[in-house]
Amino acid sequence: MIAKRHHAAMLALAGALTLTACGSSEEPPVEQIVVREPGEAAPAAPVADAGADLVAAGQAAFAVCSACHSVEAGGGSGVGPNLNGVVGRAAGTLEGFGYSEAMAASGIVWDETELDAFLENPTAKVPGTSMSAGAVADDERRAAIIAYLASLGA
Repeated sequence: MIAKRHHAAMLALAGALTLTACGSSEEPPVEQIVVREPGEAAPAAPVADAGADLVAAGQAAFAVCSACHSVEAGGGSGVGPNLNGVVGRAAGTLEGFGYSEAMAASGIVWDETELDAFLENPTAKVPGTSMSAGAVADDERRAAIIAYLASLGA
């Protein structure tokens, strides 16, 4: 008799659990595996604000440059000139910084295109520049640094 009651209770409990599970509004997580052919590019991940992400990446990449350049508004220069407001500035014109004759005579007004060429190969862009180190070979890293510099005020 006790065994029958125990068996009946177990069946009732199993039935209640089954009904509860069937009525659940949450779907179980689904694991997806994406298979691509060799050499096929992965789809680009969606970016909420690509511009902000690029500036943030540029700020991080600029850390190496900060050994010689500052970016604080009104801040002093280091081994290299302060780069706050560099976009739109004529090359070799920041007050108080001793530029090379080559840079002062270059006639460059810094925009994204000029900065890209200079950062890729400073001595090729301005032969005789005193910035002989600091070339940025990676296109994406260079673009990020330029976006960061462009985000800084004059």
